[in-house]
Amino acid sequence: MKSLTKSRSLWSQTLRLSSALAVFAMAHPASAAEEEACLTPSSRAAALAAAASPDTSKWPEKPWPPGMVWIPGGEFDMGGVGPEARTDEFPVHRVRVDGFWMDATEVTNAEFRRFIEATGYVTTAEKKPEWEEIKKQLPPGTPKPDDSVFVAGSLVFKSPPGPVPLGNNARWWEWVQGADWKHPQGPGSSLSAKDDRLPVVHVSWDDAVAYCTWAGKRLPTEAEWEFAALGGGPARRFTWGDEPPSETFRPANLWQGEFPHNPKPLDGYTLSAPVDSDKPNAYGLHHMIGNVWEWCSDWFRGDTYKTRAASGETSINPKGPADSLDPAEPAVPKRVTRGGSFLCDGSYCASYRPAARMKTSPDTGMIHTGFRAVVSGADWPKTLEKQAPPSQ
Repeated sequence: MKSLTKSRSLWSQTLRLSSALAVFAMAHPASAAEEEACLTPSSRAAALAAAASPDTSKWPEKPWPPGMVWIPGGEFDMGGVGPEARTDEFPVHRVRVDGFWMDATEVTNAEFRRFIEATGYVTTAEKKPEWEEIKKQLPPGTPKPDDSVFVAGSLVFKSPPGPVPLGNNARWWEWVQGADWKHPQGPGSSLSAKDDRLPVVHVSWDDAVAYCTWAGKRLPTEAEWEFAALGGGPARRFTWGDEPPSETFRPANLWQGEFPHNPKPLDGYTLSAPVDSDKPNAYGLHHMIGNVWEWCSDWFRGDTYKTRAASGETSINPKGPADSLDPAEPAVPKRVTRGGSFLCDGSYCASYRPAARMKTSPDTGMIHTGFRAVVSGADWPKTLEKQAPPSQ
């Protein structure tokens, strides 16, 4: 089982396969300046988010793509900001993206179900692994596991009973036979109507691309994703500013409690939250940080930014490298995921940042990985033409 688990790419790095609004504490009326000083960090974030509703007056002419918001084109500094930034987020470089439409939320279970019912598509997690494909990602000479371990399944987070060393994330991840998008925690779990607004999970990159193709959309590039996450503001440490999340400041659906053994659902959610349960950013996008990791179209390479910045010119609509290379696992091709998830915690994975990059094999689905889709600004009119009834 150990070999099979590795072959399905559990870990993104080491192991493959990876408001309540506070009230004003005021005893008497005060000036606007005094009110600002009395806002708690949580209420400050909520107040800023509430004020940042999208200005639809500058959107393209209607009709608009259902469930999507307009992200105007522009330039920004792409790359790491702050002490949590990692090597693959540098150097910071100038990027320009054209305008595009983006799903306001992560794709939901209900939306994914419509795709499955319309196409009969079978997700990666529902398929038995094939040894001929798996061994391509393993060192030469790796012996084939017993046939009994080649079963359909996916990766599920299991909180250990007590504190564990954080150097081995196999202590809180488990390959579960029968886990898939319909059974997020394994065969004993299922989806009900109340779960329709949760993000679909256990979807591989291949599954996400199949959905996008059916929907007439595509996955965002990581440049588009980062630009959208910033909400029209400058590059910064976190989307909400400079203050790290804490038990008293919960700006996104992240890990709450002691990781990984003592979850404290202070916001009401131990795992993923409904896709529209937070305050949207200035573009009208929900949960760009936290909740679930989101697939991007780009291959992952640690030297992508170095290569891109070498020209000294602004990079226009970058689509990522032509191939993948993760020096830690050179045999495993990987795609980029963005945004962090409900498992992100400062003690282990401070990836709740707009610049944070993660790397995952495209055949891997996990309980904390989903996606959202985009449509290029130039492609939406073409889609409308295809949808228009024939003229009489």
